[in-house]
Amino acid sequence: MREAVLSGPSLSDGSATPTSRYRAVRRFTEALCEPLATEDYVVQTMRDVSPTKWHLAHVTWFFETFVLREHYPGYAPLDPAYAYLFNSYYLQAGERHCRDQRGYISRPTVAEVYRYRAHVDEHMTRLLDGASSAEAETLAPLVEIGLHHEQQHQELLLTDIKHVLSVNPLRPVYRPARGREPGAEPEPPRWVGFDEGLHRVGHPGLDTGFCYDNETPRHRHFVEAFELADRPATNAEYLEFMREGGYERGELWLSEGWAVAREREWSEPFYWERRDGEWHVFTLHGLEPVRPEEPVCHLSYFEADAFARWAGARLPTEQEWEVAAKDLPIEGGFVETGRFHPAPASGAGGEAGTATHGPRQMFGDVWEWTRSQYSPYPGYAPLPGALGEYNGKFMSNQFVLRGGSCATSLTHIRPTYRNFFPADATWQFMGVRLARDAR
Repeated sequence: MREAVLSGPSLSDGSATPTSRYRAVRRFTEALCEPLATEDYVVQTMRDVSPTKWHLAHVTWFFETFVLREHYPGYAPLDPAYAYLFNSYYLQAGERHCRDQRGYISRPTVAEVYRYRAHVDEHMTRLLDGASSAEAETLAPLVEIGLHHEQQHQELLLTDIKHVLSVNPLRPVYRPARGREPGAEPEPPRWVGFDEGLHRVGHPGLDTGFCYDNETPRHRHFVEAFELADRPATNAEYLEFMREGGYERGELWLSEGWAVAREREWSEPFYWERRDGEWHVFTLHGLEPVRPEEPVCHLSYFEADAFARWAGARLPTEQEWEVAAKDLPIEGGFVETGRFHPAPASGAGGEAGTATHGPRQMFGDVWEWTRSQYSPYPGYAPLPGALGEYNGKFMSNQFVLRGGSCATSLTHIRPTYRNFFPADATWQFMGVRLARDAR
C-alpha cells in the first residue's frame, strides 16, 4: 500500500519562489528526523555512515560556505569552528575533521545544530528575499545545487539511520509500517527488447533543467540490440540463487568479489537474518519476514553480478538503462510515500516471455546496479572551484547505479542521474535488473 504520508518539496514548480523552495527542502529534512530520539542523532556505526546530527549540520555548512560567505555582505558565522567540523571532502574549502571520527563529536549538541540551521536559514531567507534580479540570477544555480545536495543527504540520513538501528539488539523501529498487505507471488520476469542504434545519452544541460556535472555533456553512444527484464529481480528469485549455492559457487563471481565474499562471510543479502528457520529482513519498520514479491535489496555490485551470471544474464550498461528509461514517466516508490522499503512491481502479469509493454519500476524502490564503471563522459569538465570536487574526483573504482530508491525524493531523480558506489557497498537501497544481448 503506497500512502503519501510525507509532503515532499517540488523543485520544479515554476510558481514557487526561491525562498519557498528553500524552506520546503529544509523542512523535509527535519520531518525525516521527527521519529528520532536525541541519542539516535549521534551514533556512527561504520566509516560510511555519518551521524544524523552531522548530516543536518553539513548541508547547512554547504549553504553557509558556497552562498552566504560569498554573497551575503557582512555575514557572521554562528561558530567559525563549524567550518572545520562539517566540511566533508572539499579540499579547496579548507581543513576538515576526520570522516571516521564524526561519531566522536558530542558537541555541538543536537539542539545547537538545530540553532545553526535556524541561523543559516534566517540569513538565507533575507538574502533570497532581498536579492535584485541580477543577484537572483547569480544565486539561482548555487541555491539549486544546494537543495539537491540536501536531498542527497536526506537519502543518506535514512540509509545511515537504518544501519544505526540495525546494529542495536533491540531492533528499534524508525517508523511503524502503514498498512502493508501481503502481496501475491511474483510473476515471472518478461523481457523487453531494444534495437541497436546510435543514441544521445546524458543531460542536455542546465538550460533544460537541473543536472549534476557528471551527467554532461550529452553525447552519442552506439548501443547494440539488447533485452531488459521488465522489473527488478525479486526476493523469491534471489532465494532460489541462494538455494542453488550461489554464495558457494566461485565460478559465478568476479575474482575480487569472491575474495570479499569469503573474507566477510557473505551468505545472504545485507540486513537478512534467520529467525526460527525463516528469513527475515531488518527494515526501517523493524524486523520483518522476507516477502518473496518485493525487489531484492541491499546487494553489492559483486552479488548483483553473480546473481545475473547465475540467471544466464548480465547487468545492463548505464547507456542501455538510460535508453530504456528515457521516455518513461518518473513515478514509483519514492521517499514521499513514507514506505521506506521497496514495493513489489505492479501493472503486469503472465508467463515469462516477451513483454508487450515497456519496463516497469525503472524509478524508485531500488537503485539498479549497472556494469558501467563510473567514469567521465567524452568532453566532461567539472565545475570551477570547490564545487568541481562534487563528482569528478570520485571517478575511480566505482560503479554506476540508476533510477533512485524508496529513500530518494521524486523531485531529485531523472533518467540521466548517475549515482555511484564501490562494488562492495551494501547499506544503500541497491537492487538488480537483469539484461541480456538480443536473441
